[in-house]
Amino acid sequence: MEFDVVIVGAGPAGLSAACRIMQLAQEKEQEVTVCVVEKGSEVGAHTLSGAVLEPRALNELFPNWGELGAPLGTKVKGDKFYFYTSATGAVTLPNFFIPKPTHNEGNYIVSMGNVCRWLAEQAEGLGVEVYPGFAASEILFNEDGSVKGIATGDMGISASGEHKDSYMPGMELHAKYTLFAEGCRGHLGKQLIEKFGLDAGKDPQHYGIGIKEIWEIEPAKHDEGTVEHGLGWPLSEHGATGGGFLYHAENNQVYLGLITDLNYSNPHLSPFEEFQRWKHHPTVGKLLEGGTRLSYGARAITKGGYNSLPKLHFPGGLLIGCDAGTLNSVKIKGNHTAMKSGMVAAEAVVEAIGQGDQRKADLDSFAQKFEASWAYEELYTTRNFSGFMHKFGFLLGSAMVWIDQNIFGGKLPFTLNDDKPDYAAMKPAAESKQIEYPKPDNKISFDRLSSVFLSNTNHEEDQPCHLTLKDPEIPMSVNYPKWDEPAQRYCPAGVYEVVEDENGKRFQINGQNCVHCKTCDIKDPSQNIVWVTPEGFGGPNYPNM
Repeated sequence: MEFDVVIVGAGPAGLSAACRIMQLAQEKEQEVTVCVVEKGSEVGAHTLSGAVLEPRALNELFPNWGELGAPLGTKVKGDKFYFYTSATGAVTLPNFFIPKPTHNEGNYIVSMGNVCRWLAEQAEGLGVEVYPGFAASEILFNEDGSVKGIATGDMGISASGEHKDSYMPGMELHAKYTLFAEGCRGHLGKQLIEKFGLDAGKDPQHYGIGIKEIWEIEPAKHDEGTVEHGLGWPLSEHGATGGGFLYHAENNQVYLGLITDLNYSNPHLSPFEEFQRWKHHPTVGKLLEGGTRLSYGARAITKGGYNSLPKLHFPGGLLIGCDAGTLNSVKIKGNHTAMKSGMVAAEAVVEAIGQGDQRKADLDSFAQKFEASWAYEELYTTRNFSGFMHKFGFLLGSAMVWIDQNIFGGKLPFTLNDDKPDYAAMKPAAESKQIEYPKPDNKISFDRLSSVFLSNTNHEEDQPCHLTLKDPEIPMSVNYPKWDEPAQRYCPAGVYEVVEDENGKRFQINGQNCVHCKTCDIKDPSQNIVWVTPEGFGGPNYPNM
């Protein structure tokens, strides 16, 4: 199938790009065909975000979004910031001590899954073809090496590689330009960065793992519009960094979660268990007591920012949103910058298509346009966040971030680099403190399997495993003796296990549980796990994350 533009991923970046392309084409009276493919069973099925949305990009894209019924019903009415000193102690931090960009005046507590569904409706109304359930599994290239488009994966292939009765071959989608908007650690984006050397001269990308739940709490405890953030315990006990969030949304619901930076060093640490511990802190637990857990999910977060931002263009295509890494870590937000990157990409694409046969394959104009945007300015002024936190530790690093943002406005005359990949931070198990995690009480804390059940995750049982190993021997020959095989703990879905039977210990992959967070692809200290896309429809089915 031939299109002018193919977009991989129906998230904030991809859908904003699609909408803006059609808006501009209509303004210029150009005919442009746009196709968006999404591996989830529906738009929003794989979308997981905090989420507090800064509406700046949305205001530009659809100034009348309120009239159009955009699902932004809960305006932030106030911020609370905590420093957790222990399992029971917390200091409420005055707003003065918080970096200016972290404040949330004028923002909205939203379900980004619902926002994406709404964006898809707007895109289709503008003439975009949106295809959920189709996983882009392969990049297609022209003879000159430029990107030609993508191929969707075959459906109905058995684990042994045979065609089942349900077999349906994949499709080739060709385009003048292909935009990759797969989100954090995109399967194809990762390949493009390597093939075209897009990360040359850049810091390695840095990541976090965000684990999130939605609860319905007692009405008397609900404070709609309040946004809470906290730092310190429990991660600080193990020399790790990150923080918790709890947002009071509509209908007595709270969105809560813990982000663990993936540069932690102790292989015994489990981000999932740290999240369960955090929920028992009195500032959180008192809200959850008597409530009902509704949903669970997890997703890696691209947070390297400006210093890790790869080259965004290559012959035949562009990287946008979290596939590139446009999140603003100081704001703890990336949806608005992802949307803006998609909108700027749209400008470059429509301009090029309008040039007909004279158009360039490599849209370097996108880089120029993006560098002139407010999204780029945000990333530049927050470029030292990761360096401050990783080089100086939590307390001193936080103080440096405050000085940088509140006094200098992010314009200190130097740039701190952080050139150690997250996976390389792992210390041997023998040199690391053992961590004994408490058993869940099944009221506030839970195990991974019951949590995955709430994510509505499903994969066809008889299909090739999408969690591949470069060398199947490494988990037990290298990772287990050196790091006690940390995949058992960093995976928030219990996908990886070391099991023992009559033949001894072996590494087991429970691929059906995978919530597509990509943490394994990032944190494996041997870089042996490669996450590839399963057939379409597989993975979580988040109703309102």
